[in-house]
Amino acid sequence: MERAHCSATIKQSRACLLGMLAVLLALPSFAQTVTTGNDVPKRVVLVSIPDRQLAVLEEGDVIARYPVAVGAADSPSPTGEFRIVNRVSNPTYYRPGTVIPTGKDNPVGTRWLGLSQKGYGIHGTNAPGSIGQAVSHGCIRLRNRDVERLFAIVRVGDVVEIRGERDDEVAQVFGDELEEAAEEGPDQESGQ
Repeated sequence: MERAHCSATIKQSRACLLGMLAVLLALPSFAQTVTTGNDVPKRVVLVSIPDRQLAVLEEGDVIARYPVAVGAADSPSPTGEFRIVNRVSNPTYYRPGTVIPTGKDNPVGTRWLGLSQKGYGIHGTNAPGSIGQAVSHGCIRLRNRDVERLFAIVRVGDVVEIRGERDDEVAQVFGDELEEAAEEGPDQESGQ
């Protein structure tokens, strides 16, 4: 009896070992289907302050383009190369002495894309009439529907280039001729 029990235990152990072996052999095939960071197309967000436009480029091709508001003369948008460091849906607005929860009165709108330069980002607005003007506190502002579309196609780590002057690349992306954009918009108390 003891011998029969031992024989059954050995058979169960072998079956268990064969099952584990089959799983281990299958793991490499699962790993081959996982995409790596190298497989993700390179995306760049290009902002032209003079054009008051933002474009998303993927492998050099424009895949999206939106009108924007940029920093006012007394609070200009930073220029240079940055990275997206965070993404927030329905953000809360914080300013010394002021906290505005998500909603229609929130000056940063429905989405926030934080940049690697602290305090600056690309975001929506509660003042859509400001788009196309130089009226923000330095951030890049889009209509809420546009920032929601942008939010869906960019990722943390994507490069953001903010250009203060037109060059050949900016002219190629946004057109050869600079469209007339208002130098200063109406005084905007809200809308970052």
